[in-house]
Amino acid sequence: MAVRGMVQGAAAQVQSLPAPVGGWNVRDSFANMEPTDAVTLVNMFPTVSNVTLRGGYSEHATGLDGEVQTLMTYSYAGSTKLYAITSTGKLYDVTTAGAVGAPAVTGLSNGIWEYINVTNTAGTHYLYAVNGVDKPILWDGTTWLRVDGSSTVAITGVTTTTLINICLFKNRVWFFQKDTLVAWYLPTNAVGGAAQMVDLSAVARFGGHLVDFDTWTIDAGYGVDDNLVFVTSNGEVIVYSGTDPASASTWALIGVWKLGSPIGTRCMLKWGGDLLILTYDGLMPMAGSLQSSRLDPRVALSDKIQGAITAATTNYGGDHAAVGWQIVYNAKRNAVWINVPVATGQQEQYVMNTITKSWAQFTGWGATCWENFNDDPYFGGTNKVYVAWDDSYADNGANIGAVALQAFNYFGSRAVKKYFTRARPSIFSNGSPAIFVGMNIDFDTSNTTAPLTFTPTTSGTWGTSVWDAGLWGNDNVIQNTWIGITGIGYCGGTQFQSASQGIQIEWASTDIVYQAGWAGV
Repeated sequence: MAVRGMVQGAAAQVQSLPAPVGGWNVRDSFANMEPTDAVTLVNMFPTVSNVTLRGGYSEHATGLDGEVQTLMTYSYAGSTKLYAITSTGKLYDVTTAGAVGAPAVTGLSNGIWEYINVTNTAGTHYLYAVNGVDKPILWDGTTWLRVDGSSTVAITGVTTTTLINICLFKNRVWFFQKDTLVAWYLPTNAVGGAAQMVDLSAVARFGGHLVDFDTWTIDAGYGVDDNLVFVTSNGEVIVYSGTDPASASTWALIGVWKLGSPIGTRCMLKWGGDLLILTYDGLMPMAGSLQSSRLDPRVALSDKIQGAITAATTNYGGDHAAVGWQIVYNAKRNAVWINVPVATGQQEQYVMNTITKSWAQFTGWGATCWENFNDDPYFGGTNKVYVAWDDSYADNGANIGAVALQAFNYFGSRAVKKYFTRARPSIFSNGSPAIFVGMNIDFDTSNTTAPLTFTPTTSGTWGTSVWDAGLWGNDNVIQNTWIGITGIGYCGGTQFQSASQGIQIEWASTDIVYQAGWAGV
């Protein structure tokens, strides 16, 4: 009787909602989100026009000894190699897919290294890596060398085993020392020689030690506007400009700013003409952060998921040397993501579309470290290296589970109850995935979904099907079947779930049928 009384005389209304292309929102209240946002968006990526199932991952290299904690790409004159360093102190060539051979380097103290590619005046291209415990390792394309004060390529003036991070700035190789505020640099266009010191202890008024550094190119190109940016364990950002630190006329301190403390030792990423820093304040772009107060949270690229950032950094932050925290950019997928080490062997990613700045949460990629190789993202795991975001749409042969709960919508009338009856999601797919759709009422986030009937489209198979008889190709086909839903409340949010493999899924929109009652009824 309550339902009948509420809807008596009320005509059914239909409203079409775009899929949640606005992305994951962990900032605003459930009652105040934009209709195109999502309360939950797991393993679905918001694009410009729809929300798609993320790509899968598959094994690339197997048979490594230990947890892969560093991946390094050597790229020069058409030669591209991928190397992995494990927790057992072994370095492997993982360029070729399949089982790896014997390690190229053994006897390293740990697997957490930082590296650069650099070319000297003789035209030799090197991969240069440090870890703050062992002698730096130098690869010239043929031989691995351990660098100290008396090696073939030698560094003098500093104990090389204390060098924990490395950067290339204005044709100079830079390092900084472990647990200090001291940086070192080499002569121009050199990989060895007498190291010169730059002591930042008189500049960093909050103390601490250096955690990371990188270049910041204001004009988006490597040129006269390059700056060298240091970040300390207490969140001070120290910016220098110039070419020769030994000359006051060509070297200057631009400024010192205070942000939240950085998270992890891989907390900086050069992105176009900007520099991103992962801190307790969120994912901060240098250009916006240094021109605005720290108290303005809108500066952070992660502003919309600040609730998740705060929870993750509180629960899994802490030690600046923690394995797993990393910022990753992949141009091929138009994505930047934060790798979050939620537990041993269990990582998740907070992923931003670089075009729309919309966010999603990925689970299932147990990544301890990342690197781009031949434009594809690769990650390290236990005893293996994987290629991620591939077109298999399967997680190493298993289902990809996706969950989305679109923002709760009052459908234009906050004070009026509605009786929801039917929904028609418009979904593109090249197969017959298991999909469930439902309507959640009045901020209920529990599972209310029911199965959606999905009719597959059969395609011809090359070499098997009869020519001019079988349908060719397996392009995505739209499915927009009406399904029954039920619920009475002031607002509703569309819930979408899927568990499938080998099948592409794109969610474009959802049509909702409902009847409105009277205010307060």
